[in-house]
Amino acid sequence: MNFLEHFNYQITGNQQGPKLVFLHGLLGAGHNWRRIIPHFEPHFQVLAYDQRGHGRSFQPEKGYSPEDFAQDLLLILDELSWGQIHLVGHSLGGRNALCFASLYPERVAKLVLVDIGPELPPDSDQQIQQILQKVPVPFSSREEAQSSLKASFPPSLAQFLYTNIEKKESGLYDWRFFKPGILQALEAGRSRSRWEEVRALQVPTLVIRGQKSETLTSEVFQRMLHCNSLVEGVEILGAGHWVHADQPEELTRLLKQFLQDGGDL
Repeated sequence: MNFLEHFNYQITGNQQGPKLVFLHGLLGAGHNWRRIIPHFEPHFQVLAYDQRGHGRSFQPEKGYSPEDFAQDLLLILDELSWGQIHLVGHSLGGRNALCFASLYPERVAKLVLVDIGPELPPDSDQQIQQILQKVPVPFSSREEAQSSLKASFPPSLAQFLYTNIEKKESGLYDWRFFKPGILQALEAGRSRSRWEEVRALQVPTLVIRGQKSETLTSEVFQRMLHCNSLVEGVEILGAGHWVHADQPEELTRLLKQFLQDGGDL
């Protein structure tokens, strides 16, 4: 079996263009970028995929550190015969992208980290664990799942969680993602800071922060901009952690300017 067959993926755009890869965040999937990707297809050949343990990709019992995710990307690129890429990652995907650029700098032309830094607020992973524990899966029907989530969470979070519910062979409705892998990824993400990786970056890097984000604090954002001359940053007003959902037009504009036009932001 080819390694790429382990993943749910989409390759679109200009086959002759430079290569662009989007990595989604925790509990997400490749389709999280569906409002962004079409704007890049005329110029780039674009890959988006569900990372291991997420969406419809494979769900191994272990292997959920940033290094494991980075190794997945390396094997995928080698299988596609893609050399150097532009790499965009949000949240968990941004941490994995940072790890990939640190391990394989020769494979990255430009790097974009969307609302993620080299360290997380102490309680951020606890909030996710509490959310997962609060959802009483499995459900007997989609209607029960939707009703339960709406009663327990704000509308946007309830809808996001609902998209992660699927019907299993048992007939019950449970998480689409692999919960043990998600918890492993949370543990690996907080196991150590990644400041040394930011300081050692050898590629032009754009850090994008949602102004209202509690995941990438303003203090950490500013420190990132001052620890490496190759790192620049922009805050998007009115956006929280889910920048590509909150302000897709502005995010698209900034990505185009950085990746495609090469102009000043």
